[in-house]
Amino acid sequence: MKEEKKEYLVLKWGTLKDWSFGSWARPLLTEYCNIGSSMSAIMQKDTQRQKEIICELIDGGNFKTVYLDWDNKEVSKKKAKKYVMEYK
Repeated sequence: MKEEKKEYLVLKWGTLKDWSFGSWARPLLTEYCNIGSSMSAIMQKDTQRQKEIICELIDGGNFKTVYLDWDNKEVSKKKAKKYVMEYK
């Protein structure tokens, strides 16, 4: 029997840093990448749509919290979405 990978999401500087999702997320991640991204999280300036995609990933993820790498803490999905949408 194939073991399923645990889903998780790590954010840094308001954007994606690390993640593990099932195949359901592939279209969202492809769209995110097609919009354009930097090789470095600190240099990434997400568009409004990219921020929306991250929030869709948060909502759809099979996890209860999201890790904020720079802050070294786990936050609720609601707080993670606020962090993404308000990050400048």
